[in-house]
Amino acid sequence: MPGKAQGRVVMVQGTTSHAGKSVLATALCRIFAQDGFRVAPFKAQNMSLNSFVTAEGGEIGRAQAVQAEAARVAPTVDMNPVLLKPEGERRSQVIVLGKVEERASAREYYAMKMRLWPEVAAALDRLRETFEVVVIEGAGSPAEINLKEHEIVNMRVARYAKAPVFLVADIDRGGVFASLVGTMELLESEERKLVRGLVINKFRGDPTLLDSGLEMLVQRTGKPVAGVLPYFTDVHIPQEDSLGLDPHRDDTEAWVLDVAAVRLPHLANFDDMDPLSREAGVRLRYVTDTQGFGEPDLIVVPGSKTTMADLEWMKERGLDKAIVARRRSGTPVVGICGGYQMLGSRILDPNGVESGSHEMEGLGLLRQETVFETSKATDQIEAMVVDARGMLARCDGTPLRGYEIHMGRTSGLEASAPLRVVRRSGAAVSDRDGAVDEQGLTMGTYLHGLFHNDGFRRALLEELASWKGVELPPAASSTADQEYDKLAALVREHLDVGLVYRSMGIEKGVRK
Repeated sequence: MPGKAQGRVVMVQGTTSHAGKSVLATALCRIFAQDGFRVAPFKAQNMSLNSFVTAEGGEIGRAQAVQAEAARVAPTVDMNPVLLKPEGERRSQVIVLGKVEERASAREYYAMKMRLWPEVAAALDRLRETFEVVVIEGAGSPAEINLKEHEIVNMRVARYAKAPVFLVADIDRGGVFASLVGTMELLESEERKLVRGLVINKFRGDPTLLDSGLEMLVQRTGKPVAGVLPYFTDVHIPQEDSLGLDPHRDDTEAWVLDVAAVRLPHLANFDDMDPLSREAGVRLRYVTDTQGFGEPDLIVVPGSKTTMADLEWMKERGLDKAIVARRRSGTPVVGICGGYQMLGSRILDPNGVESGSHEMEGLGLLRQETVFETSKATDQIEAMVVDARGMLARCDGTPLRGYEIHMGRTSGLEASAPLRVVRRSGAAVSDRDGAVDEQGLTMGTYLHGLFHNDGFRRALLEELASWKGVELPPAASSTADQEYDKLAALVREHLDVGLVYRSMGIEKGVRK
């Protein structure tokens, strides 16, 4: 039983992964914040390569950082006490309360779960002591009967917190009625009682066509349908995992700049690319082979959880040679974190931190060498551009904010580091980050969130457009805060928010 916890709770679970749990939880965070409540998100266990660094230097899932932003609060490690970052060889890095605890196989982690449960419960209690409302997100499905005995993220959390649960299913994938009914059938009686409503997500078309199916759902489950949420493309919220990545923007849309990002097998912090995908006049494509590589105006090599394995994958597919060839023909290349490491001449792993390979040649576009270390750097960063050459010509002095998550130390003979770090995890510093070659056509940096800096992104793209003799359309005026408000408005229209409040024991939607 929770101890001193006072905050009300509501939980969003799903019948499958990528059903829409994270987006609905994000919407609820903004709705409660709009209605005057102090609200926080919570996800007991997250498995994702998309992570974020808190102000204290702790690592959590990016989705909970997004939800905290929607709730208008600073993210903390209590919001995601356990984070699993998959690595090669079917192992994951286990991060507990923001710090790496160990690397474990699936079976080893399965045995760890009950040891971690007290940490999960304590984190939730601390949030409930601080906030009036906590929006809890589950993971995967609560009906994984082979894993249920030791699960610490779905119904165990709901039972502990006595949380009303709203079960979400994705109709766009098909089989939504079987998915909802089947999940309810596989829940235990006590768990079914916690479910207060069903939500159908990503519906396209006339919702009245669902009426007969919705009636049958109510009859078969005894639970009301709390809402039918429409499929939307005009609200831009970062996705929880790479399943949400679109392969490319609709080719019928007008674009003047073509950006090719390498879709690595262990692509990490993929939302680094989100701002490019939303930029008017820019087509963002994810490439996995040379056949679809084309002749882009900018190449981005994103971050990776397993840099050496993903570099080997690139070499097997000839992508390394394609990138080098395009760079030699004048196409600029940007590498972020693991992508930065790949652009160098060599990667060394003397302690076997990442793989069994102790040395690997990089692409050689930067005269840099990376050595993997056993400690991980996790910091929020404030920086500025101090070497504005080539593609950075319009970026001189541009301020930047972002975060670092890496276990490599990169150094070498490259003439200049383009960024000066002025603040690291709140402390004033004067460090340099990254590398840029003499032509200003190859840039590497450890700064995640680089393209989220509007001034930097726009200046870079305008410089590339000028090289082609074209102009970018005007920049979009919508902010992240406005996108959260749009999401909240959409969900209010299609979800019975009153039912959500009543399930939590709150009679009025607006706090007095």
